[in-house]
Amino acid sequence: MTAAGFVTYGGALAIAAAIPGPGVVALIARALGAGFRSALFMAIGLIVGDLVYLTAVVLGLALLAQTFGAAFIVIKWAGVAYLAWLAWNFWRTGIATADVSAERSRDSALTSMLAGLLVTLGNPKVMVFYLAITPTLVDIASITPGDYGVLILVTAIVLMIVLMPYLALASKARWFLATPRALKVLNRTAAGFMAGAAAAIAFRS
Repeated sequence: MTAAGFVTYGGALAIAAAIPGPGVVALIARALGAGFRSALFMAIGLIVGDLVYLTAVVLGLALLAQTFGAAFIVIKWAGVAYLAWLAWNFWRTGIATADVSAERSRDSALTSMLAGLLVTLGNPKVMVFYLAITPTLVDIASITPGDYGVLILVTAIVLMIVLMPYLALASKARWFLATPRALKVLNRTAAGFMAGAAAAIAFRS
């Protein structure tokens, strides 16, 4: 992969991760209820979950890319449809104040990490990114072990940079996230990003 390819992948990942979803909601709730430290370990678990999907895509889709190119067309349009549905859902309702209400927790670091891992592994938005978007950005069939190592590093760094503001905000400014007007702006912004992502994938050759 070229440097431009890594930058493109990192930018797309940053946009996808910044869009509020189950992972962000869980992270905010953990920060509100258990504080910064517990939420930080949960964020690490979320990142590990992404790395699991990245590894599965690199190892599993490499063969698929070489033999069943048509399968990516199905994956692509399934991803477009799902992102469009998410955009509509966020525009209408999105995250509600009750979704980010604090739940007190005394979980250990390991438990917090495991919670984050399970949230990511069960998050359809993450699945769509790695199964539908990543193959359009990265030539899966030609990835070398060195490329894979760089992708892991880029993924971990980008996700931590994106998640930290949510974590810090939730830890210090609960009143902001509990404001319906603020959440409405967040939901509408997320809807716009999702619709844009769906259009970009649809028109990408």
